[in-house]
Amino acid sequence: MKMVDTHSYVEMLKELVEQGREVRMVISGSSMAPFLIHGRDSIFFRSPERELRKGDIVFYERPGGQFVVHRICRVHADGYDMIGDAQTEIEHHVQREQMFARVTKVERKGKILVPGTFWWEFFAQVWIRIIPLRPVLMHGYARFFSVDKRKKEANSVENDACRKPSLWKKQETSGGIPSARRENERKRR
Repeated sequence: MKMVDTHSYVEMLKELVEQGREVRMVISGSSMAPFLIHGRDSIFFRSPERELRKGDIVFYERPGGQFVVHRICRVHADGYDMIGDAQTEIEHHVQREQMFARVTKVERKGKILVPGTFWWEFFAQVWIRIIPLRPVLMHGYARFFSVDKRKKEANSVENDACRKPSLWKKQETSGGIPSARRENERKRR
């Protein structure tokens, strides 16, 4: 397997965009959460075919050579202010020349989203206006989904144990349903 550094990889994608192609890339990093999740979601991008505006997600290169995908939160005559959906610090005065692509659609949780869909518009129109509230909302989001995920996992294990006797032995020491049933059966005898 050939290893390619990130900078070379993105430079190659940038060349494809300059050739007029739409390019797909899996998201790496967490700055665009909760809209885009690292390793799960993909972005599709191409060279901007229209004037960029507030709410657009763009791919750009910082002066130090770092490539970034963030959302435009303000448009000025002399540049753009940028922010990731998970961030509260605005990056000021990004120049149009630094931006080489606009995200045209995303694959989020296995579904394609385009401008005009509910979640796309929520993050482009609402989330962009509540930057100071993001830390509190992100904490609540993480807490809700981690609790919800644990409940689902627990229910899945319990349901599997009820259906599959082979799992009973494994759960006897963990206090699962099979061990409770066996204890009740012993008491009845």
